[in-house]
Amino acid sequence: MPPTRRPRARRPLRTAGIVLLCLALLWGGGMWWAAASAWDKVRKVDATPHGERVAEGRGRNVLMVGSDSRKGLSRAQRNTYGTGGDVGARTDTIMVLHMGDGKPTLMSIPRDSYVNIPGHGMNKINGAYSIGGADLLAKTVEQSTGLRIDGYLEIGFGGFAKIVDEVGGVHICVKRDMNDPKAHINLKKGCQTLKGKDALGYVRARYSDPEGDLGRATRQRQFLGALMGKLATPTNMLLPWQAKSVGDATAKTVTIGKDDSMWGTGQTFLALRRVAKGDGYSVTVPTSDSDLPTPVGSAVQWDEAGSKQLFDDLRNDRPLSVQPEG
Repeated sequence: MPPTRRPRARRPLRTAGIVLLCLALLWGGGMWWAAASAWDKVRKVDATPHGERVAEGRGRNVLMVGSDSRKGLSRAQRNTYGTGGDVGARTDTIMVLHMGDGKPTLMSIPRDSYVNIPGHGMNKINGAYSIGGADLLAKTVEQSTGLRIDGYLEIGFGGFAKIVDEVGGVHICVKRDMNDPKAHINLKKGCQTLKGKDALGYVRARYSDPEGDLGRATRQRQFLGALMGKLATPTNMLLPWQAKSVGDATAKTVTIGKDDSMWGTGQTFLALRRVAKGDGYSVTVPTSDSDLPTPVGSAVQWDEAGSKQLFDDLRNDRPLSVQPEG
């Protein structure tokens, strides 16, 4: 009589491990598909300064621009958002995100800062974009601050509103009542969720802010950080189909430098999220005069000693000597 075979022992742990590995590979493939799909849709421009450049410092600096481009907005949407006519694009927001060994720093540059635009003389800094586009703006920021610009990210009026609506609005705490007909908003003080139209008005308004352009720069950093935090929620980051939906919507509304990588752009978004969560700093270039008379109208003059110190700190990736705002 042949010996009775003993049933082979089941190996549930091995089976579970194989299943988990397959699921991980499927998830990883799905996330790569979502990221690659969005990356292919992103508009890319020449944003690398030409000619002689400032020396490289420590860390990485990304120039972030909010332009008043109306591209993609219908006449009805321009009326709803209060963006005015279809004029040439200008920079409504200028920031530099510094990433190094420590916490990231998001620095606002007042758009009316009176600086030298290479090859075009003294002017408001936002004029550089109108004159020569992203690369001239980047060169102007480099020459004015001494910070080497390593990446570029731009978003326009219409794109901003669409991204906010795509993520279901962004929760923000409004410091004071804001009734600004020019920005088409009438917001009450307090924490609330802003949808696209009100969000756009919130970051654009300056006539209803007693601090003017400087107050607006603070609100823009606040909202940008909160938006990045909403984009990077577990639902958007862990579900491939949701990541693709948000990624595609974002990709159609942003512009990056043609020399930027997908990895570097991803690091930029993660650093912004850190700032939003309080694991980073927000600061504005120190100023000495916000109503400086110039041949091109009232402008903002930087505090020479304070701004130089701030730029030196960022270039050398050391703790800030100026008091950060967050």
